[in-house]
Amino acid sequence: MQPFPAAGYDKGISIFSPDGRLFQVEYAREAVKRGTTSLGVKSSEGIVLVVDKRPSSKLVEPTSIEKIFQIDEHIGAATSGLVADARKLIEQARMESQINKITFNEPIPVEMLAKKICDMKQMYTQHGGVRPFGSALIIGGVNDSGCRLFETDPSGALIEYKATAIGAGRAMAMEVFEKDYREDMKINEAMELALDAIYEATEGKTTKESVEIAIIEEANHKYRKLTEEEIEEHVEELLIRKSKEGEEEEE
Repeated sequence: MQPFPAAGYDKGISIFSPDGRLFQVEYAREAVKRGTTSLGVKSSEGIVLVVDKRPSSKLVEPTSIEKIFQIDEHIGAATSGLVADARKLIEQARMESQINKITFNEPIPVEMLAKKICDMKQMYTQHGGVRPFGSALIIGGVNDSGCRLFETDPSGALIEYKATAIGAGRAMAMEVFEKDYREDMKINEAMELALDAIYEATEGKTTKESVEIAIIEEANHKYRKLTEEEIEEHVEELLIRKSKEGEEEEE
């Protein structure tokens, strides 16, 4: 039997190349890297999810762009990559959450939900006629055991983080987290850190229209998306703080 030609390892089927690579999965990761920046931060009081959703045109209604989704009362997810793929994953996550609630009469644990989504992602890496999902998710939520934050990869890999970012600005956002993250942060401090990371990842192009923020509070296990007025207040504080930092550097 003749071996596949070198160009045949990425032609619509997930098959290992001679050096052990799955090109379709690598291409899916590239789709995520081309997406706008999304990030999550875990604090002692809850989870903060922030995304950059800069419109591609001034004619686009900013409110029509959605990259943070509620999965259950106690779980939310931020996405980066192909938004249509992300919607399918979110739909599956919501279904798994409701199945667990009906079957066991309790909210689904955050880790269990993240693993179920990763199982679905992994399945799409080993069948012909399908392609991997070109989307990564940051899944955050609150269990009885505390706050949990997971990042899912197009390959189906799963990692738990204290703070993480996906998308085009991941490297710059992670630098901010590595430098300034503290485990004892309150939720407002976590939001401030997340906005600092978004500011760096977008090279200072953060505006009230380009940011979407959601929190899951540990006190009541409830997901809540911030209103436009709340986001405007936090972004104004961010810009004032950055302006003062710039003046101090000049001195």
